[in-house]
Amino acid sequence: MIIRKAIKSDIEILIKLRIDYLTEDGGELTFDEKCKTAENLREYFSKHIENTNNNDFIAAIAEIDGKIIATAFMVINERPVNPRYFITGKTAVILNVLTYSEFRRQGIATKLLELLIEEAKKADVSFIELSATSLGKTVYEKLGFIKKLPSSYTEMRLNLLN
Repeated sequence: MIIRKAIKSDIEILIKLRIDYLTEDGGELTFDEKCKTAENLREYFSKHIENTNNNDFIAAIAEIDGKIIATAFMVINERPVNPRYFITGKTAVILNVLTYSEFRRQGIATKLLELLIEEAKKADVSFIELSATSLGKTVYEKLGFIKKLPSSYTEMRLNLLN
């Protein structure tokens, strides 16, 4: 098995992996949703994979005999420093952790996450966040992720698109 960072030539498989993840997580996408998602992802990945000027997206992939069997994405954000929470000004979010069912429970997701954690350390990221499913929670806990503490702030968002 090979664990590696995705490169530009992996864009089409990353699109498939993302759509597979979205389908597994939230149900089947319509044909139109798949087409629009693929179009937007192609543009996003083209801008962000192997971009030497802006290393803000990393996709880790696992492959066996040339077949991609798992992936995990990490997006690095940079904002003004807060010395109490993110002294470097850089934080990261891990998303799209997907291992195809026949390859689960073999430590593959752990290896992908270890690669992303090392990349985050190299990038001087203050912390990494993620949203854990019940399937992944113990994997994340073994790597040191902890439940976020309650906050006096209310998490909010404004949807700009329907």
